[in-house]
Amino acid sequence: MSKRVAILQSNYIPWKGYFDLINSVDEFVLYDTAQFTKNNWRNRNKIKTRRGVTWLTIPVRHHFGQSVEETVVANQIWPRGHWESLCQSYAGAACFGQYKSIFEKLYQSMCQETNLSMINHHFLTEICDILGIRTRITWSKDYRLAEARTERLVDLCVQLGASEYVSGPAAREYIDADLFVRAGVVLTYFDYSGYPEYPQLFGRFEHGVSILDLIFNEGPNAPKRMKSFPVRGIGEPSAAR
Repeated sequence: MSKRVAILQSNYIPWKGYFDLINSVDEFVLYDTAQFTKNNWRNRNKIKTRRGVTWLTIPVRHHFGQSVEETVVANQIWPRGHWESLCQSYAGAACFGQYKSIFEKLYQSMCQETNLSMINHHFLTEICDILGIRTRITWSKDYRLAEARTERLVDLCVQLGASEYVSGPAAREYIDADLFVRAGVVLTYFDYSGYPEYPQLFGRFEHGVSILDLIFNEGPNAPKRMKSFPVRGIGEPSAAR
């Protein structure tokens, strides 16, 4: 039986491509044993506002060499500010009212959470549920981890019984494809090009913003603006894998 796997660090309210990657595989491994990097997607993402594209950033405590799963927030007031920014920016979006209570409760619950990896996981699973994504999500900490970077990915694939590893395109710069060949695992790269535009607030269209922009503007039709879904909306039956 074939099994497609992707392995990627958790991101905070990531863009639609991240969720397309999750939806395109059978198991998605959160690689949060990897080192935390500042000024990256682990603890921040972009939204559209009247003043243009802006960042929502979770303040974290950082020391050299810490992993994503070891990273904790610097304060617990950030959820209120992020939610206020989302309300100010998306109150006029066509479907904001439909999802307002879901995300308001989620942000309120984050006031009690201090671990960045868990915060990201809460948002990922909630958004997957909204989009109808049923992919199994696991953690790299639950598996044996090899030393070298590509060897670690290959060994995880072997432990997972993967027949195919689906990578983001940026990994072409460092992945040793021959190691996958030797392990009998097919290596493919997800294509993030060719996304259709959708009705979006505040001027020029922006693809690289948080998935929340798509959900608040398109609501049940959000999957129709993504690449890994059949042409259907949220709540419509999905095809079996």
